[in-house]
Amino acid sequence: MEMLRNRYCAAFAADKHQIASGDLHEVARATKEFIDSNPTSSVLIFDANSELVEIDFRGSAKDVLERIRKAQAQTPATENEVKPGPGRPKLGVVSKEVTLLPRHWEWLATQPGGASVTIRRLVDAARKQGEEPDRARRTREIAYKFMSAMAGNEVNFEEASRALFAGDEKRLADLIQRWPVDLRNHIESLLSTTSGAQ
Repeated sequence: MEMLRNRYCAAFAADKHQIASGDLHEVARATKEFIDSNPTSSVLIFDANSELVEIDFRGSAKDVLERIRKAQAQTPATENEVKPGPGRPKLGVVSKEVTLLPRHWEWLATQPGGASVTIRRLVDAARKQGEEPDRARRTREIAYKFMSAMAGNEVNFEEASRALFAGDEKRLADLIQRWPVDLRNHIESLLSTTSGAQ
């Protein structure tokens, strides 16, 4: 069971209504109550990237939350959470070979700061230029993953998918108008909050 710290989730019932959204613990608690009241209903829980989150709902709500806490405690710390030890800090500098033509080396030699500084500056500029399209593409992929799981049998699904990947928000909104309101709201939320761009 993969558990991330402070993980945002949204839980949906088989009838396509949203049970809860927010922090993993809040969603788990609300979903446990729903399952206890509706034992024959199935539930899907998605994280902010529309990945499915697996939770063991056996036992009491306290049991469920305790299992989540234990799983989170066993999740390795990220690089940002690792406490620095003695010695020099790791700067992430890795020596790798770059193959360039002589004319490239000649041009780099004339740049202020030298070849390494110039190459880093060029790479940063290229990354910045590509961020917006990459973010928009990632946002659409996340929304599509959710749509496929929850709305694959809804009317206009194929056309809505095409509108999504074309970046046509107005057509997408028109095509999903007859879908359950909680699905529409979640898709709109994913498109507006995952990256803020399309």
